[in-house]
Amino acid sequence: MNEASDPSRVIHLNQRLDPASERVGELLGSVRSIAGKRLQQWVGNAFEHVDDALFDLAEKAENNAAQMHYFDGMREVRKRRPAVERSFLGAISRHIGELPHPQLSGNPASPFGTPELTLVADNELEESLAITSMISKNDARLARELFTVNQRLSVICGGRKIEDSSNPVAPAILAQAFRQALHELSADMRVKLIIYKLFDRYVLSSLEELYQEINTELVRAGVLPQLRHEVLRGDAKGAGPAAADATDEATGEIPSDLLQTLHALFSARRGPAAGGMHAIPSGPLPSANELLGALSVLQSQIASAGPLPYAQPDDAAALSREVLQLKGQLLTQLGALRGEKPSNVATIDEDTIDLVGMLFEFILEDRNLPATMQVMLARLQIPYLKAAILDRKLFAHRQHPARRLLDCLAEQAKSWSEESDRDRRLHDKVKSTVDQLLHDFDNDMGIFERLLVDLQQFQDLNKRRSELAEQRVAESTRGREKLEQARRRAAREILDRIGEHKLPPLVHGVLARAWANHLVLTLLRQGEGSPEFKSALRFVDDFIASTKPATTLESRQALRQMLPGIERALRQGLANVAFQEQDIERLLGQLHTYYRQQLGETPEATEAVVVGEDAAMLAIPDSIQPVIDQDTTPPDSVEEDLVEAPLDSPEWHQVQSLQPGTWLEFCLPDEPMTRAKLSWISPMSGRYLFVNRRGLKVADYSPQDLTVLITDGHARMLAANALFDRAMTAIVDKLSQPGTTPPADTATE
Repeated sequence: MNEASDPSRVIHLNQRLDPASERVGELLGSVRSIAGKRLQQWVGNAFEHVDDALFDLAEKAENNAAQMHYFDGMREVRKRRPAVERSFLGAISRHIGELPHPQLSGNPASPFGTPELTLVADNELEESLAITSMISKNDARLARELFTVNQRLSVICGGRKIEDSSNPVAPAILAQAFRQALHELSADMRVKLIIYKLFDRYVLSSLEELYQEINTELVRAGVLPQLRHEVLRGDAKGAGPAAADATDEATGEIPSDLLQTLHALFSARRGPAAGGMHAIPSGPLPSANELLGALSVLQSQIASAGPLPYAQPDDAAALSREVLQLKGQLLTQLGALRGEKPSNVATIDEDTIDLVGMLFEFILEDRNLPATMQVMLARLQIPYLKAAILDRKLFAHRQHPARRLLDCLAEQAKSWSEESDRDRRLHDKVKSTVDQLLHDFDNDMGIFERLLVDLQQFQDLNKRRSELAEQRVAESTRGREKLEQARRRAAREILDRIGEHKLPPLVHGVLARAWANHLVLTLLRQGEGSPEFKSALRFVDDFIASTKPATTLESRQALRQMLPGIERALRQGLANVAFQEQDIERLLGQLHTYYRQQLGETPEATEAVVVGEDAAMLAIPDSIQPVIDQDTTPPDSVEEDLVEAPLDSPEWHQVQSLQPGTWLEFCLPDEPMTRAKLSWISPMSGRYLFVNRRGLKVADYSPQDLTVLITDGHARMLAANALFDRAMTAIVDKLSQPGTTPPADTATE
């Protein structure tokens, strides 16, 4: 039997357990086990990325002293990492065990103490700000899940209130415990700040998974099985509409009260004494057929003007005026057909006219659509008003063909830009769809379904093409990143082994260029665990060791024994990176000369002694590119520009929440506007790859670079939900604002 289903095992909110009981020990033991396992995994993951982050910064250091600072930090972290992890995990384990006995932990609200508001060193202030930022960001993000953990721990601990500040697995306690653990490091604050960023990314950002696991285990054990995270700290609103939206998506219908709300809002805005269409009738109200007839005349006037010209963004202002004036034009046309202008129409018809008008106002204001596409779609106001009069379900059903067609047109239009549509294929498809509706739609609602099927076929064909191109771009980018990762690994292995050794230029040149490339190829082909890679690393050690002064008989004998193996390995490795035979012999000749000098032997008079600064360049062909000495900037790592990027800003959180498939608009200085989809996030570098609607690469950015672009207004995310849904939400919001003037008032002036 499941413990939670056994009434004798269920612990309710008003029940208090004895903190000294065996049951409390069992439950807290489960929490400690879950937390320990997860935190150990995540902290280890964070430290695994420290090397990469510090190595990136070292490569970009402005001078040798700064570079050595980061290499020193790498060595210090490697040496002290086990102690830091033990300190951190031990502190959390102890505090979980002390939960039922707060007196053991001193101040239960803050077991690690709270810094006093006194003058502190700049480094300490910087560290405190980093900690505070991490805590506040994650407290807000995890409020729902953490609330349920707090409640269940409170019951376990005999009713003592557990809050975020006293929960051992809350962001505040975890961050402070990690801060204490970093006291094990003697590295300076620049290195520590990088470690804090990685702790935030790989530990605190994963806490939702930990809380879910703890809640699941405690529910299984019968602790508050009926508890739901209903309480939202500081903001209890929003859950209802979100749940309603989910239900609506499932059923495909808009709640009936939304349409009633719209009618009520329109009525309230006009008021009982409003003029215009609500003046005292001077004759019978126009029937639906009369309205459709007048609209058909207006539609034919637009259609008879010929095919739509290539839309221009400047047309939007003129179209916006036309949208607002349609109601007045409709009354005038009704008057021409009747012989007298009616003073009003039925309330339901007026609401429909206003609702369609506001829908197309929204389209002309929607920054999700490029201006060129706004202009074309706005031409559909009359066909859609006719469709809404013919079928009142258009606004009530998400699956209505007319609604789906407009959503599909908008979704296609969202990805459009001049650059990505040079053949005008998408532009002309949208234009032809609009033209067909203007020319052919009378009262046959089936046209929307037919045009929708045709547009979806066009969409599917282009999607298959773009997916193939997108896949090639991703594979190419992945290959380049694997190559760059291998280059960095090779450089790091060689630099670590060189350490403080002062190598002759000839030996340094061989390692930095030819042998580093050999390591790269071996990593890519055989992998880091292969015998070939380990053998290549042993050569580096031997090659460096061979440069030590041979001043004794024993050292000279050891060097002579080492040289055949060095020559054999060099021949194989240089052949692997496409050295020509004559180049290999020339390099080995230079090394022979160098080693004869090392052994104290006098070179033949005819031999050129080449051991100076240009030795390595003389020996190695120009086609062999350097790995360590190259003057190029490698791809950015996840920690590039750590200090510059606003990592605690709303824009940073937006970037962190981005998912592949999201569209963004980029407006960079001196470049045309372009729209691009997030195609892939590199698991190696964390960079974001963007492609256009044809699947071709537009750009790739580090999360920090993208955050800066969004902050500066050069990039913005486009909405993922459907046009119709966004429009309906905006219309309700607009009508709910005090002082909003309904379209009817301006239309009949």
